[in-house]
Amino acid sequence: MKIKYILGVALCTLLVVSCKNNNTPEVKTVEVETTAAKKELDPNATYAKAEFTVKGMTCAVGCAATIEKKIAKMDGVKFAKVDFENELAMVEYDEAKVNPNSLEKTVTSVADLYKVVDMKTVDTFSKEDLN
Repeated sequence: MKIKYILGVALCTLLVVSCKNNNTPEVKTVEVETTAAKKELDPNATYAKAEFTVKGMTCAVGCAATIEKKIAKMDGVKFAKVDFENELAMVEYDEAKVNPNSLEKTVTSVADLYKVVDMKTVDTFSKEDLN
């Protein structure tokens, strides 16, 4: 009986001692290259500003933000802002790479319910605080 007791205590002691994990985790630093490269703008380009109304938006987060992101990703677009409350889009773009038709196509390609109305080229945006 004493042998079983001694073996039991020895086994429990062995399990308790061997289960201790005092190792500190290894910390590694890994450099990660971002997938979205920053757009380089042509310093010699001629930039134009356009304003237009976007009809069919139902929310600021889903609709306006999505349209703004799509326009901003276009090659040649320097600045894009879509104001949900006023249904107004303001875009500054390189005239050699972007034109009003391509802007309209980009907006309507996001969803069929979006319509571009009153597209006009302007010298300054009507909402300067957004630029």
